[in-house]
Amino acid sequence: MSHMHWEGEPPRLRSPILVCAFAGWNDAASAATTAIEAVAASLDSRIAARLDPEEFYDFQVNRPTIRLVDGLTRRIDWPSNTLVVAETGPSAEHDLVLLSGLEPNLRWRTFAREIIDAAETLGVEMCVSLGSLIADVAHTQPVPVTGLASDELLLQRLDMQRSSYEGPTGIVGVLHEECRLRGIPAASLWAAIPHYVAAVPNPKAALALLRRLEGLTGVALEASELEDAMERFERQIDRAVAANPEIEELVRRLEAEHDDDDDLPFGQDVPSGDAIAREFQKYLRQRADEPEEGQE
Repeated sequence: MSHMHWEGEPPRLRSPILVCAFAGWNDAASAATTAIEAVAASLDSRIAARLDPEEFYDFQVNRPTIRLVDGLTRRIDWPSNTLVVAETGPSAEHDLVLLSGLEPNLRWRTFAREIIDAAETLGVEMCVSLGSLIADVAHTQPVPVTGLASDELLLQRLDMQRSSYEGPTGIVGVLHEECRLRGIPAASLWAAIPHYVAAVPNPKAALALLRRLEGLTGVALEASELEDAMERFERQIDRAVAANPEIEELVRRLEAEHDDDDDLPFGQDVPSGDAIAREFQKYLRQRADEPEEGQE
């Protein structure tokens, strides 16, 4: 029995690419989910199917929420994963299928099979996952984005690298394994998030993922709102760093240690400034709702 519920007949698409991102373990500073939301907003997109959450979530961990409709009726919103189709127009070779939601708690293999079954129904030719991870990088530098792929031809065509990571994985890794079993090429884009600002959403990293996705899919994406958010983010972080000498010193050390040729440090230890960074993130959360200068 399928847990995927279609909104009408599955649409016919042009050489579609599946792009997916999940809130949770794979989504430091919400960069991956922010990026995929920006992709959906940039294109003419609509929901094609919804995955029933009943079999895949522990609702004591990911609780549903109640909201008021028209100020009167209460409605429950359940943790969900939606498949959105985005038709890109004649200038692009590929339409996109976007999957966003929460990393499931249960039955990961069944979850992955449901997603890839739906992808095959839509004729998906490649799967691209977006992720973000906490790393030993500075916010003042361009966001490192590493592309990984398991298919040799895809590695050569897209100038990516084969992952040598061994260790715990998330639902993204399980989806890629299901793609491998089905013969669907799969790639993964990972943005590195400075550990000392990981507690707040990072639009700079989201924009870096979006731009790398453009190059990978050949689909042009409009992201002016994300660019504006990135500028506000950088101003806020710069001010906060300047007010904290210990973090300022940490940033200088990270800049000095930066090497453009280094791979993303999957599974690395957080640097020795971790205790300082926790206090700094607390400070940023406290300032998150404060208006910027000139906006009061």
